[in-house]
Amino acid sequence: MINLRPYQIDGLNAIWDYYEKGNKGNACLAWPTGTGKSVVPAIFIESVMRLWPTQRFLMITHVKELIQQNYNVLLKVWFNAPVGIYSAGLKQKDYAHSIVYGGIQSMIKNPMQFGFRDIIFIDEAHLISQEDSSMYLTFIAAMKLINPNLKVIGLTATPFRMGQGYITDGGLFTDIVHDLTSMDNFNKLISDGYLAPLIPLRTKTELNVNEVSVQKGEFVASSLQKAVDKQEITYEALKELVAAGQNRRSWLIFASGIDHAEHIAEMLGSFGIDCAPVHSKRDANYNDAALEAFKAYELRSIVSYSKITTGFDHIGVDLIGDLMPTLSIPRHVQKYGRGERPVYADGYDLNTKDGRLASIAASFKQNCLVLDYARNTLRLGPINDPQIPRKKGEGQGEVPIKICESCGAYNHTRVQFCCNCGEEFQFQVKFKARAGSQEIIRKSKEASQVETPIIELFDVDRVAYDRHIKIDRKTKAHLSAPMIKVQYMCGLRTFNEFIQMQGTGLILHKAHEWWRMRTKENIPSTTDEALTRLSELRVPRKIEVHVNLKYPEIKRVIW
Repeated sequence: MINLRPYQIDGLNAIWDYYEKGNKGNACLAWPTGTGKSVVPAIFIESVMRLWPTQRFLMITHVKELIQQNYNVLLKVWFNAPVGIYSAGLKQKDYAHSIVYGGIQSMIKNPMQFGFRDIIFIDEAHLISQEDSSMYLTFIAAMKLINPNLKVIGLTATPFRMGQGYITDGGLFTDIVHDLTSMDNFNKLISDGYLAPLIPLRTKTELNVNEVSVQKGEFVASSLQKAVDKQEITYEALKELVAAGQNRRSWLIFASGIDHAEHIAEMLGSFGIDCAPVHSKRDANYNDAALEAFKAYELRSIVSYSKITTGFDHIGVDLIGDLMPTLSIPRHVQKYGRGERPVYADGYDLNTKDGRLASIAASFKQNCLVLDYARNTLRLGPINDPQIPRKKGEGQGEVPIKICESCGAYNHTRVQFCCNCGEEFQFQVKFKARAGSQEIIRKSKEASQVETPIIELFDVDRVAYDRHIKIDRKTKAHLSAPMIKVQYMCGLRTFNEFIQMQGTGLILHKAHEWWRMRTKENIPSTTDEALTRLSELRVPRKIEVHVNLKYPEIKRVIW
């Protein structure tokens, strides 16, 4: 039996609510790595089939480790579930079961054999390309020939793609129905004891990629390895790593190529650290044995090249050495996500916040140390607030940092206290284009004063709407397109919300989601059109509000 966490219950309810309202789109859950996404499809499938036993499901992903993990979770939830596995890597070809967990590389070869399916879950949904020729879209198109009403539900820790923006920006998925990847939600998961903190440490050694070629928005692999796989650089980096990791139990290292991985493993061995290189040119049995030994704490370190950035689950990872520069924000976030899972010591009540935090403090892993030799955090931002990849042709901007004069750590310009030593910043921001340990987990400006968000529930007496435009006080120029100003009257308090129907990207996505929650009617294309249709909107009974912010934020509505 699995005890669901509050946010897991909320995520399940969000999926139920989305389809019960008659939405025809494809829903997606966006949760950070380590939050237990695999529980959601397991509970959902079991609940649906208890009510409607004839329903048929597929759960698809891209690596055999994830297939097996997700399958095992389902059996924990429902030990006699009518489930099979379809994966060449796992040497199973079950296609007729009511529930099939499989790998897309195997399933794409003969989609029609799976027959009629009601719902498809896709793990690591950010991997789905917009290209019609992609394996996932080809498979789904084939399945829709059998059932045109097929629903697709995605799960991901990174709801965006290189050159595309959010996966809801014209992709397969239409709505992110439950998102825990925002900065505030991410930080709350840490402060509530559901995730382990990532601790940055400035590195003396830095990988220079100034001369590395770029193609399709990412470093060219051959050019990258040639630039960073140099003995003197590797030696200096690993000397730092060994010193920093003396009291760390499980080291996960990312390399920039196969040869680079081999060289790192060999050099760590010369330092007396047992390390196995894991990559595509190693025998599958070797890789599997190495990963199992690593998970069993029989092997101290693993060095990987493009093998375990996703789908690898080992809660004990307490040191990450990043020698793999990247321009991919999903890859950046996924890599460091391997260290987010907490280790809980026995003897504590994990159903309470205090119990979880005390349990983590008593375990061998209070946090995960990150050594960013690759300058990825500087380049792409903290993992809880990265620079979301924009559409092709749009610039990315720069990530500003400031340097702590006490310890030399790099921090985002908005934080008040150093993420490494806790020193309070007093004077001007200093900008410097160097790598190291700038804030891996970013704290919001408000959170620098208030660590834990205060969420309060209010009864809604009535809702008022108005047309609103931001105006420059000096020039009187319009600073925004028209918005809907929504006022929730809750007793003596009023909370505001601004909806931009003519926005782009995440702003537009949030506006569409806001509208769909209130009516099944077609989404208006402009704010002015929306204002003529206010009578269509239902009014929530209650709202949850993050009250200890300068501008209180509405987190959830209850109908």
